[in-house]
Amino acid sequence: MNKLSLSKVVKGILELQDIGESTTILGIGPMSKNAIQAALELSKNDDYPVMFIASRNQVDLDELGGGYVNGWNQFTFKKAVEEVARSINYNNYYYMCRDHGGPWQRDEERNSHLEEKKAMDIAKKSYIADIEAGFDLLMIDPTKDPFEMGKVIPLDVVIERTLELIEFCENERIERDLPEIGYEVGTEETNGGLTTTDTYEKFIIELQSKLTERKLPMPVFIVGQTGTLVKKTIQAGTFNFENALELSRMAKQYGVGLKEHNGDYLDDVSLLEHKPANIAATNVAPQYGTEETRAYLKLYELEKNLVKHNLVKDPSKLKEVLLLHSIKSERWRKWMVGDQKELTVKEIQADNDLSLQILDIAGHYTFNNNEVKLEIEKLYTNLTLNNINGKRFVIDHIKRPIRDYAESFNLKGATSRINNILTK
Repeated sequence: MNKLSLSKVVKGILELQDIGESTTILGIGPMSKNAIQAALELSKNDDYPVMFIASRNQVDLDELGGGYVNGWNQFTFKKAVEEVARSINYNNYYYMCRDHGGPWQRDEERNSHLEEKKAMDIAKKSYIADIEAGFDLLMIDPTKDPFEMGKVIPLDVVIERTLELIEFCENERIERDLPEIGYEVGTEETNGGLTTTDTYEKFIIELQSKLTERKLPMPVFIVGQTGTLVKKTIQAGTFNFENALELSRMAKQYGVGLKEHNGDYLDDVSLLEHKPANIAATNVAPQYGTEETRAYLKLYELEKNLVKHNLVKDPSKLKEVLLLHSIKSERWRKWMVGDQKELTVKEIQADNDLSLQILDIAGHYTFNNNEVKLEIEKLYTNLTLNNINGKRFVIDHIKRPIRDYAESFNLKGATSRINNILTK
């Protein structure tokens, strides 16, 4: 089928809201090829579009450091999704999306305190690769300024950087004669300043005025703060229905969809509230990585039982290897709270309970480690010898939370409903 642009998908979603058929599209963190397959299988079977949202730490140019997810750059990421889609005869809409593109968005750029021009130049280089790889949506987020850490970046600075980057990307797209790209602006980061409804509307009004002056397109999504916050492997925030409803109404007045970030681990009531709140899209990422880690650990426990009955002779060391590399990765720091962020690797390793927490939080950051990959394959082989398809179990395990969200978000049949309302 001919794929609708994201701007048309959002137009359809906004029109569906008017007849009580609101739906919230899922932006899924592509934590692994297994996660991609889980998402595409559900999207195909239940007839709804899906977005894959890759941060610059996850997927980026090799010369900029590549990504921790399978070592993918923009082109190999796209190829991997295409391969999975072909393998399952996928026949719906998926969208390749840049999550948190912009300056200082890679950890090393921020930690190195790159000066603004260099950081912007690197961001533009990354965006060019996104554009050439055929990404459908680019998030423009210039708010992770290392020189303003802990401070609210002035709104006019956020707007000017956003305009510069959208104008740059549009010029590069037009020069290459490529199809329309959607843009996502705003941020859930508190230093981005968009934490109140008044500031949110002011941002939209000023941005629209300046985009119109420069003959640039309005964004498809504007990110708003709905109260969500992920820490460790829990939803540490509180979904604010009233705030979400007001933000979605504001965004809709300008033909834009409200996008929510940090939607992981939400409870059922909060998920169901997304429909009356008319949230157009929600990003969920670390939860799917954690689900995959948990799936491997369940299979590891199964393997241990098979060893006891002499059904496996040479067991894997997957848990031990995952644990070691999860702690050593130190990527768990961003998800910790309080003084735990400052703990040393040795301190973590000396605390068994905390070590297991870190494994749950950061296991997915290690999936591309060669030693981890070898142990996963060994585990799969041992299970296959006992007529158990380990890979299938992992994919189906990741599907569980995606399915829960899709049901609450009224996603089943969304592609058909969007197409139907757009052709009336």
